[in-house]
Amino acid sequence: MKKLYVFVVMLLMGCSGNPVPKPRGFFRIDLPEKKYTSYDDASCPYRFDIPDYAIVLPDTNRFVEPCWKYVLYPKFRAQLYITYKNLHNDLAAFAEDSRDLVYKHTIKANAIDETVIHTPNKVYGVMYDIGGNAASNFQFYATDSVRHFIRGSLYFNAAPEADSLKPVVDFIKKDVKHLIQTLQWKN
Repeated sequence: MKKLYVFVVMLLMGCSGNPVPKPRGFFRIDLPEKKYTSYDDASCPYRFDIPDYAIVLPDTNRFVEPCWKYVLYPKFRAQLYITYKNLHNDLAAFAEDSRDLVYKHTIKANAIDETVIHTPNKVYGVMYDIGGNAASNFQFYATDSVRHFIRGSLYFNAAPEADSLKPVVDFIKKDVKHLIQTLQWKN
C-alpha cells in the first residue's frame, strides 16, 4: 500500500504545471583558428593562400585540364573546385559561362548577390554569394583580363540545408575571400 501511495504522489507532482517543450538543439561545430600557408604548384601560373586545415589536391574528373584543383576541407566535408583556363581573347565567353553556371542554382536559391573583385595583385572578377538551399553556396571567377582565368565553386558533401550549413559556409567563405585577395599570377 505504501508503494501505491508513493507512486500516486509522484504521479500527481509530475503532472502539475504546464508542459514545456524542449528547445531545438543543433550540433556544436568547433571552428579552427585561421592560419594560412602559401600554395604554389610550380606547373601552374598562379599562387594563393590556403588555410592550414585545408588540402589542395589535383582534380580527378575525367574532363580535367592542367591546373584544375580542388581545395578539400576534410573536417567540414566541403571542397572548393578550382578550374583554370588560359585566355585567348575569350574572357567574355568564360565570364558568361561562369555566370550561367551560377544562375542555374536559381531553382533552389532565394538570392544571388554579386560582388566585384579588384585586388592590388591585378585580380579582377566577380564573387557570387548564393543564398538558400542551393547545391553551391559560393562561387567566383577571377582573371587578369588578358592571360589567366580561374573559376571557383564551393560544394558540401551534405544535403543543402542553408540553416544547418550557414556557420560553416560563412567560415569557409572567409577563406575563399582570402584566397582571392592573395591570388597572384606568376607570368
